[in-house]
Amino acid sequence: MTNQNDLRVAVVTGASSGIGKAAAKALLTQGWRVIGLGRDAGRCAAAELELRAAAAFGAKAEMICADLSLMADTARAAREVTARTGRIDVLINNAGGVGKELVMTPEGNEATFAGNHLGHFLLTRRLLPLLRITAASGGPGAARIIAVSSVGHHSCPGIDWNDIQRIRNFNSGGAYTNAKLANVLFTRALAKRLAGEGIVAHAMEPGVVLASNFVSHAEESMQRYMATLTDVAVTPEEAADTLVWLATAYEPGQSSGGYYYRRQIAPISAAAQDDAAAERLWIESEALVARAGA
Repeated sequence: MTNQNDLRVAVVTGASSGIGKAAAKALLTQGWRVIGLGRDAGRCAAAELELRAAAAFGAKAEMICADLSLMADTARAAREVTARTGRIDVLINNAGGVGKELVMTPEGNEATFAGNHLGHFLLTRRLLPLLRITAASGGPGAARIIAVSSVGHHSCPGIDWNDIQRIRNFNSGGAYTNAKLANVLFTRALAKRLAGEGIVAHAMEPGVVLASNFVSHAEESMQRYMATLTDVAVTPEEAADTLVWLATAYEPGQSSGGYYYRRQIAPISAAAQDDAAAERLWIESEALVARAGA
């Protein structure tokens, strides 16, 4: 019987549907232990059954229900993960989405920014001790943090430091591209901070994935636009291929701070290459998390 302590452990956000579920399933077929996070309790329960059915012998699938747009719920999820495992080999920050209107969370954050970036910022910081355990025993590249961004980050000219969450200047698409730029900048800051510890951080671009919950809450104009992209759309499994490769393959474990599409280095915007912006975003994100009491 497989010793659960010997299994490689992946924490996957947004694992109840779409790319996250496809990535979780692929890792389970390779014998991993996957701790998935999902926002909807019903989808989490259904996904857990599906993932367990797909798992290879000895692999283990489990789900935690958590809303990453809420810092208190994110902190609670991090405590649950820490209580369940003594190591993390890979953290996949995949959960995300776009809303049709401005929604402020009870903690005072804009929901798109909070759910796509700020929750992952807090979750990553809380789970770093478990990633460090893996890095210390496994060497450089053994522990990895992978972020799912978007080609949409190219449409954001930069973070407005007077309106970081685009609350005063809100529009659905702009809020989303702003958050996706934040994903790349956060990855850049992580790679720099963790370079001496052997923990790898990369971001990736999944492509157009229509068979997911990504745009199910978007404004109608965006849903209509996305519906015109069927000729370039990929399945969640196709998009997850690069995500799983980044999590498991030898090559991406030998570098850090990359941005990938279809297993290849892809271009990022000028705004995403701004190291000063990456550092400031880290500081501003710390302040927002502290304001929420997390």
